[in-house]
Amino acid sequence: MKSGLIVYVVGKEPSNWDADFGKKTIKQNIRADLVEIITTQTGHFDVLDAWRSLIIRGMKQVTCRIGEFTPNGALALTGRELRLCG
Repeated sequence: MKSGLIVYVVGKEPSNWDADFGKKTIKQNIRADLVEIITTQTGHFDVLDAWRSLIIRGMKQVTCRIGEFTPNGALALTGRELRLCG
């Protein structure tokens, strides 16, 4: 079953942050076929928008986690995982 992860980022991203690199880093640490990150840079406006994008691309199991930027500018996942479907 294909799985997707939505990371809802709280706070403002650093000016030098690269969304594509952030997705690759998260995919290495978390088991997910596709990752969508919600920030002002990524183009997703809310969780429903990112969820729809993953469902359209064939993801059967979608979960959501909160992310925040560390003082050194890295994106870190926090808290629990919320299963949205699957």
